[in-house]
Amino acid sequence: MLNVIKKAIELPDGRTITIETGKLAKQADGAVEVRMGNTMLLATVCSAKEANEGVDFMPLTVEYKEKFSSIGRYPGGFLKREGRASDYEILTSRLVDRVLRPLFPDNYHAETFVNVTLYSADENEAPDALAGIAASAALAVSDIPFQGPISEVRVARVDGEWVINPTFAQIERSDIELMVGATYDNIMMVEGEMDEVSELELLEALKVAHDEIKKHCLVQEELKKAVGKTIREYCHEINDDALRADVREKCYDKVYAIAQAGSADKHWRADSFKAVRDEYIDALPEMTEEQLENYNEDQRIAMVKRYYHDVEKETMRRCVLDEGIRLDGRKTTEIRPIWCETDYIPGPHGAAVFTRGETQGLVTVTLGTTLDEKILDDVLNQGKERFLLHYNFPPFSTGEARPQRGVGRREIGHGNLAHRALKRMFPDGFPYTCRIVSDILESNGSSSMATVCGGTLALLDAGVKMKRPVAGIAMGLISDGQKFAVLSDILGDEDHLGDMDFKVTGTEKGITATQMDIKCDGLSYEILETALNQARDGRLHILGKIAETIPAPREDYKPHVPRLVTIDIPKEMIGAVIGPGGKIIQGIQEETGATISIEEDTANGIGHVEIASSNKESLDAALARVKAIVAVPEEGEVYKGTVRSILDFGAFVEFMPGRDGLLHISEISWERLDSMEQSGIKEGDELTVKLIEIDKKTGKYRLSMRVLTPKPEGYVEREQRPRSNGPRPNGGGRPNGGNRGERGGRGNERRNERRRNEE
Repeated sequence: MLNVIKKAIELPDGRTITIETGKLAKQADGAVEVRMGNTMLLATVCSAKEANEGVDFMPLTVEYKEKFSSIGRYPGGFLKREGRASDYEILTSRLVDRVLRPLFPDNYHAETFVNVTLYSADENEAPDALAGIAASAALAVSDIPFQGPISEVRVARVDGEWVINPTFAQIERSDIELMVGATYDNIMMVEGEMDEVSELELLEALKVAHDEIKKHCLVQEELKKAVGKTIREYCHEINDDALRADVREKCYDKVYAIAQAGSADKHWRADSFKAVRDEYIDALPEMTEEQLENYNEDQRIAMVKRYYHDVEKETMRRCVLDEGIRLDGRKTTEIRPIWCETDYIPGPHGAAVFTRGETQGLVTVTLGTTLDEKILDDVLNQGKERFLLHYNFPPFSTGEARPQRGVGRREIGHGNLAHRALKRMFPDGFPYTCRIVSDILESNGSSSMATVCGGTLALLDAGVKMKRPVAGIAMGLISDGQKFAVLSDILGDEDHLGDMDFKVTGTEKGITATQMDIKCDGLSYEILETALNQARDGRLHILGKIAETIPAPREDYKPHVPRLVTIDIPKEMIGAVIGPGGKIIQGIQEETGATISIEEDTANGIGHVEIASSNKESLDAALARVKAIVAVPEEGEVYKGTVRSILDFGAFVEFMPGRDGLLHISEISWERLDSMEQSGIKEGDELTVKLIEIDKKTGKYRLSMRVLTPKPEGYVEREQRPRSNGPRPNGGGRPNGGNRGERGGRGNERRNERRRNEE
């Protein structure tokens, strides 16, 4: 029943990736399991036999899912089952989708679903690096038309050495970390972050990754040949070559004139292009009998729109390649006009508007405490995140009249890119949790890069001492196979109609993040180097505009930013600060108005206490309370305390939070007191006392009030009998074997003396 085929790939460090098909999920069009160490992924692919009517694009869905059981964990929540996709799963799905999508035939429109599931995980290995090869291998063993295979690898530079598919620990130590997807011939996708590296170093990383990917592709070709599936036949488009030629003949010159006009108004261009198309459709003659035998009127209109789109694409590309004219009239290296402003709205802790051409972002910064940290609870990633970035793309930014329904995959992906661009320039040891929110108010290309630039401005406006400002720029490519043009700061139409979307972010010193999607066959390293160098020039231009707007971070935080102070306390004092059921810490917060959080550092045996308040008096009061709780009592120090209880031989005084000491009746005043009533001290009274002794064995505290007042002239200290540590001979330890009657009127005094010594 089984026809198992298995192939292996050896990585440069000796680890092995195995690809196996024929055992699992045999009713899918294609299925493989991919293993590396304890990590195991199952990838399946299913594609409909026919396309839905009216579909003229590739309806591909890629889903990457992780099972909590893969690492022996339970999902959180009441249901205890996997729920909606995490950001990590969505980002991994996008990484795979972006490589696969351009490699299906242009005329293949059947719904296709690729599912990659993590069934076994190794806490040291990143499974996302295997998702791409798993998806590609599942397509390779199927009959679905696909112009692959592809593979994805993560390449990192660790301690100066290149590592393929590094462990989590190695990723933490790397200064370059890239995910690269490619066919045997061409790089298709790049995404990653780095520590201000040069363009040449990035190119070197791409070459290392592509050399490894070529090995993976050859093994998949062997697997495909061994399975021996015949690619299915399909016919998802109706075409009419005469109609195609007629659309080009009657529309090309009109469309070229619009592209050549160089208007910066994208709505004017869109309306003008649409007017030409509608004019052609309105002038269409009645369908002939021959045409009616092959398609209906609706199908003819759909063909016209498809052919007209091809005319738009060709005219734009010819304008650029033949005349150097872009849709908005700019030169290929020219950046759109920029204006930006900081401190734009008063409520947030930092705010900025960044506008480049028809793309605009309103970016805000909010500074918070450790209580505001994001808790991460993914399958392999647990912890806390103190630097957050959220990107929003409302429909009105492009003039669309539709509702906004939550956060989409695109928003998560764009936000992640901007986050990676900025996070390595975030100051080390920054005490606040920081959240950046970018709302795109206008969009015509490069909105994620506007988020990076606006994020830098908002951070500086908030007083965050960044290591260096960061700017970003999106590069495009137009190529006909012989000539090419790299476009700086691309428009939305140039992205849609062009061959490349290459986003590069960085500082004046180097690159911090990049993302690239390729839509054409063949991208030489000459083109990549040209694009990177052109991107550097554009980035430096934008950084100059940022410096003109705000040359340095705000000297101090805005008045309504919560002030923070942190102190470390001994681990054993954490409970004392919190109190039973949180009584102490809640009481301090209620009384002072400050916010207090405590985090235990078990490795160092300490607790990190963070106190936050927008009011200095509140902050100081809370800090004083915490310090008082954790302070170590010292002999000879004077304290203010509160009487907690009265006994016949003295009073117990809380002289520090949670610490009581005995104020013996004999230590209240220089005058002899026969009873505590005579002292006038009551429970709740506040007293100033001196700590005169800490018992080294019991840790008990003896307090005194009288030593804080001058000794009366001629005062003679009463003689105190020494305590006996030995057995009591004759009379139970009394001198000369005396009996109880010998104590006479001094019985009460002796009893009190003994109680004091016991205390």
